[in-house]
Amino acid sequence: MNKKDAQGIVKAIRAISQYVRFAGVIDSKGKIMVYERRHGHEPLLNIKNTTDQFSHLAIKTRMASQFNRQLGDVQFMWEEREKVQTISFAVGKNTVWVSIDKKVIRSEVLRIIDNCLPIVKHFS
Repeated sequence: MNKKDAQGIVKAIRAISQYVRFAGVIDSKGKIMVYERRHGHEPLLNIKNTTDQFSHLAIKTRMASQFNRQLGDVQFMWEEREKVQTISFAVGKNTVWVSIDKKVIRSEVLRIIDNCLPIVKHFS
């Protein structure tokens, strides 16, 4: 994936909902390619922990792909944490990572996921 495609994904996902805090594309080595953060929101992770989180995502994406033949491709991974909800999508060897406000009702998170799927599939 090139940087222009990554920018297109991030912009499209950020436009889906006012509840999207962050959208970014992480390469296969865990490096952030492109991202956008909602204005007025400080990151929940410091720089070191952000780097570790993205490395973890890259590893998780690689490991999940080992089971694609038997289980099928991963469509998305959704985590609910105490302070934030995150969704990740594999796009080739890259990962699209989205964080969403914690207090958003599940139907809105599902709406966000449903709107993200065609965007990421277009670039897969």
